[in-house]
Amino acid sequence: MSVKEILSVFGAHVVKNAKSNIAKKNDTKKLSDSLNFKVKVSKNSFEFTLLAENYASFVDQGVQGKSSSTRAPLSPFKFGSKTGKKGGLTEGVIGWVSRKRIQFKDKKSGRFLSFKSTAFLIARAIYQKGQKPTNFLTDAFNDAFVELPKQIVEAYALEMNKLLKSSLKNR
Repeated sequence: MSVKEILSVFGAHVVKNAKSNIAKKNDTKKLSDSLNFKVKVSKNSFEFTLLAENYASFVDQGVQGKSSSTRAPLSPFKFGSKTGKKGGLTEGVIGWVSRKRIQFKDKKSGRFLSFKSTAFLIARAIYQKGQKPTNFLTDAFNDAFVELPKQIVEAYALEMNKLLKSSLKNR
């Protein structure tokens, strides 16, 4: 097997496992459908790139809350850093709440709150407390990476051997 073939098998394995890991939390399938990889092999190097929606790293590593970091203490991301789109979290939660048909009840009147009000309450809690990491991509990558170094070394050695043989024949 060539280096490119090994990296392609590795990429397919990572993507398959990541899709499996995120399946239960992937409401619209947008995230899992976006998972892919790209392999680029040059004479002196090779490059492997995982492709996904922009928010995949937030889902994978979690996000620290504005007032508490207990849900994702190791995450490099934090709500309230003023780097994200204003109202983006609430917008996403409104869609989720509507699709799942989740509505809280008003304690006083006993009537159901609107989807928008329910979404606001959930988004506020997420913003303050944070979002736990799923590690769907990290775990998939680490599981597949265990065997990769040995396979790459073997494939690279075979390719170098072929290159040397052809170079010596041409002299």
